[in-house]
Parts: sequence; structure tokens; C-alpha cells
Amino acid sequence: MASPKKILIVDDEQDIRTYLSTLFEDQGFKTVQARDGDEAMKIIQAEPPDLITLDVSMPEKSGVKFFREIKTNEQLKKIPIIIVTGVSEDFKGFISSRHQMPPPEGFVAKPISAEEILDLARKLT
Repeated sequence: MASPKKILIVDDEQDIRTYLSTLFEDQGFKTVQARDGDEAMKIIQAEPPDLITLDVSMPEKSGVKFFREIKTNEQLKKIPIIIVTGVSEDFKGFISSRHQMPPPEGFVAKPISAEEILDLARKLT
């Protein structure tokens, strides 16, 4: 049997991390949590996940900086990222045009739709 796919949940809000962790683990995924981009980068370097869910607005290293760091790193850029944010849908275009980055592989607005984020996670892992 294949080992469960690992999802790194990056969000400064404990409630969101707990919610997503429970949601994914109930569906057979393994989860790891980080409060910000710096903590997430340490986790990724130790053990890369199969998928990252990423909040945009965080103290310390923002989601935008973290996204750019991942997508410009040859070893890490293939890890799919789902942006999870209260910022509008326009964020996809903003991050791509402003930083000449590829768009995220997925985008889920808060409040989070469990069905939508699970569908994306299954599709991207």
C-alpha cells in the first residue's frame, strides 16, 4: 500500500491549520503545519511535502515571498501550491504579473469550502 500523501499547511491562524489538518487527515492524507514562511521552509528542506496550502497574509515571511521562493527553487518548484486566502480571486493574476511567477496550482477563498479544497488536493497529489 502506498504511503499517504503529505500536505504542508502554512497559515498564521491556528484555527485554520487545525481545520485543514483535520479535514485532510480524515481523508487519509498526512499533514504538517507551519505558522509562517520561515517555519515552512525549514520543514520543506527537511522533508518535502506532496502539496502545500498557503495563506497569503502572514507575519514574518508573507505567503507571496514564500511562494516566490518555492517557485524559483529548482528542487522545490514542482511542489503544487494551493493558495488559501481571504484576498479576492484577483490574487492569482496579481501574483503572476507582479512577480513574473507561474500562477498557483490552486486557489481557495476563505471561508474555505471543504469539498473544493479536498477536490484540489486529490487532483494535485
